[in-house]
Amino acid sequence: MVEKSKILIIGGTGYIGKIIAEAGSNAGHPTYVLVRESTLCDPFKSSLIDSLKKLGVTFIIGDLYDQESLVKAIKQVDVVFSTVGSEQLGDQVKIIAAIKQAGNIKKFYPSEYGNDVDRVHGVEPAKTLFDIKSGIRRAIEDAGIPHTYVTSYCTFGHFLKRLAQLELESNVPPRDKVVILGDGNAKVVYNEEYDIGAYTIRSVDDPRTLNKIVYVKPPDNVYSFNELVSLWEKKIGKILEKVYLSEDQVLRKIQEYPIPLNTMLSIGHSVFVKGDQTNFEMEPSFGVEASALYPDVKYTTVDEYLSRFV
Repeated sequence: MVEKSKILIIGGTGYIGKIIAEAGSNAGHPTYVLVRESTLCDPFKSSLIDSLKKLGVTFIIGDLYDQESLVKAIKQVDVVFSTVGSEQLGDQVKIIAAIKQAGNIKKFYPSEYGNDVDRVHGVEPAKTLFDIKSGIRRAIEDAGIPHTYVTSYCTFGHFLKRLAQLELESNVPPRDKVVILGDGNAKVVYNEEYDIGAYTIRSVDDPRTLNKIVYVKPPDNVYSFNELVSLWEKKIGKILEKVYLSEDQVLRKIQEYPIPLNTMLSIGHSVFVKGDQTNFEMEPSFGVEASALYPDVKYTTVDEYLSRFV
C-alpha cells in the first residue's frame, strides 16, 4: 500500500479547518494542526481539540507570524493546507515564504473554499477578498510551489439552511416570505461541509489535481434560486411570497449596510446576480470536478438536506 502524505493544517480549529483535519485523519493521513499555545488552553476550543486528539490528530505549537516555528512545522509534513479566515488571507504570503524555505512540500492548498476567484465579477467589499485570494494564487505560482485550489462554492451551513436569506440570521429556511437576489435564474452550487472535506482530502495524493482547481460541483446540488424555492415549497406544501431584488437594489443595500452584512450581500451579488459560479466552462487545462474524479464519495444532496427541516 502506498504511504499517505503527511498533512499540516494552518487554521485547523476554524470552521473549515477542523473538517479538513477530521477528514484527513479519518482517511489515514498522518494529520497535524498548527496551533498557538493559547489555543490549546482556550476553554472554548477544548472539546474540539479533545475530539481531534481522539482521532489521532497531532498538534504542533507554532504561529503563522513566527517564521521559525512555521518552517519547523512544515518540514515535518508533505502537504500544507491553509484554512485561515478572511482577516488573515493576505498573510498567507508568510506560509508561501516558509514553504519555499523548507523546500520539502509536495503540495499547498491556500485558503479558498468559495467561488473561483479568478472568474468572478466582485463589488466591494467582496472584491477585496476575491482580489487577495487571487493575489495569493499568483504568489504561489510565481514561487513555483506545487498546489491545488479548492472551489467549494456555497456551504449548506452558511447558505442552504436559511435558503440563501443573507439578510436574516436564521438556522431554518423561511416558511412565509423569501427574498431573491436578481431574477433567480443564475445556477448556484451548494455543498455540505463534510463532503467538501472528503473531496478535498481525496485530492491530496491524486496527480490529476496537481496545479489544478478542484471544483466541488456534484450534479444534484446545482440549483437556481427559483428552483431552490420551488423545491422548498413542494416540501412544505405552501407557496411563499417572493420578493425579487434587482441588481440596482442589491448594490444599494451593499452601500447602506454595515459589516459583515454588506460583505455577505456583495458575495451574494457575485453568486446570485452575476452567476459567477456557473457562467463559465471548466476546462481540463485548469480544472477538474471532484464528484467525477471520486464517484464513490456519497455526498449529501440539497434535496436530502432540506428534508431535515420539513
